[in-house]
Amino acid sequence: MATLWGGRFEGETDALVWAFNQSLPFDRRLWRADIRGSIAHARMLARQGIIAPEEGEALVGGLQSLEADLASGAATLPEEAEDIHSAIEAMLRERVGTVAGKLHTARSRNDQVATDVRLWLKDESAALREELARLRALLVEMAEANIDLVLPGRTHHQHAQPIRLAHHLLAYFWMLSRDDGRFADAARRADALPLGAGALAGTPFPIDREFVAAELGFSSLCENSLDAVADRDFAIEFCAAAALLMQHLSRLAEEIVLWSAPEFGFVELADAVTTGSSIMPQKKNPDVAELIRGKTGRVYGDLFTLLTLLKGLVLAYNKDMQEDKEPLFDACDTARTCVSLMTRLLAGAKFRPDVMRAALRGDFSTATDLADALASGAGVPFREAHEVVGRLVRECLLQGTILENLTLDDLRRHDARFPENALAAITPEASADARGSRGGTGREAIFEQIVRARSVLEGAAAAVPPP
Repeated sequence: MATLWGGRFEGETDALVWAFNQSLPFDRRLWRADIRGSIAHARMLARQGIIAPEEGEALVGGLQSLEADLASGAATLPEEAEDIHSAIEAMLRERVGTVAGKLHTARSRNDQVATDVRLWLKDESAALREELARLRALLVEMAEANIDLVLPGRTHHQHAQPIRLAHHLLAYFWMLSRDDGRFADAARRADALPLGAGALAGTPFPIDREFVAAELGFSSLCENSLDAVADRDFAIEFCAAAALLMQHLSRLAEEIVLWSAPEFGFVELADAVTTGSSIMPQKKNPDVAELIRGKTGRVYGDLFTLLTLLKGLVLAYNKDMQEDKEPLFDACDTARTCVSLMTRLLAGAKFRPDVMRAALRGDFSTATDLADALASGAGVPFREAHEVVGRLVRECLLQGTILENLTLDDLRRHDARFPENALAAITPEASADARGSRGGTGREAIFEQIVRARSVLEGAAAAVPPP
């Protein structure tokens, strides 16, 4: 088993120790980032005169051909390699000979892996944010298409006040917009180059870190070599953002599960995103939504794995940090897949306005509007109006009737100050539209909210940042 560190050792590494120590089974996905970083490093070494120009050309040419062959499948990583770095160097040596050994001049696997992970995470963050943008755009489109659908809004999981479906959908748009902002913030802090830190103390070679940063698209440098190799804040930040994203997706998934159940019936999910039962032929199960909800705990676990991993480590690099990759990769894969599946889930959903409206009838969710009519139309203190309407609701319940069946005379038996238009306030649409304050569920307020949401999506200068 060839290694990058064998000179000091005489005996063979125990097979179980080797397998325990090996990271290639999971860090293999960093191969593009590793080659990309190595190409920039080789160019810098030649540019600085640390290696000869022809040596630099040989290294860059060999790495580029290796990248092409790995991408096409013409070459495969050696499974016996310790990690992705030794795998790439071994394959490069087969192509360009002993000059491959000069590639590691002025760097360590410590700053190399930190660079690889940051490069990989920058690309993956961008891809995840693209998926998130598609989901957010869909929510805005669905809000606009369903602006006239009204359903029971809930607090404490009880009917509270009528709201427009568009308003409910846009609530998730703003949640996901905050998630997008967190991923953007995390990506900015990952955008610093560790390469050049060496193992922990820097390097005596006259390297040009600014050149390497420009080659790799980093906007800044890690300013302390110890911090450069020991830092995994960027991975923790990403997982924290992913955990919050998954929390939001899980809440939406829970509502989809409930809304698609017969007791609600607010939505029907497409066959393409549901499954059946092996024993009950009538079943149409919202498995995708349930799995999104279930996988949320998995991403929470990834975050806590990283937090626990780093909590007691002295500076600088420790082998424990090899364990950073699997939770980071898992959080990224899980979050990105769940965002994509939520987009598919919603894209095929069919809302049922008749069922939503039926759920509002007789639910007393416009009782507040009667109290508001007394308060605004007759100048009654709201606390007094609240008491009047509370007694009225109690009487309806005792008599087995509903607000919609009441007459103005019925209202005035409880309080003669009810205005003439009091009953007009208790339709679901009137109740929703009465709440026209910015951010409210009124029709015009929602149109204004959609305009702001589209501005955020488009990144316009006038965009309103997520609250």
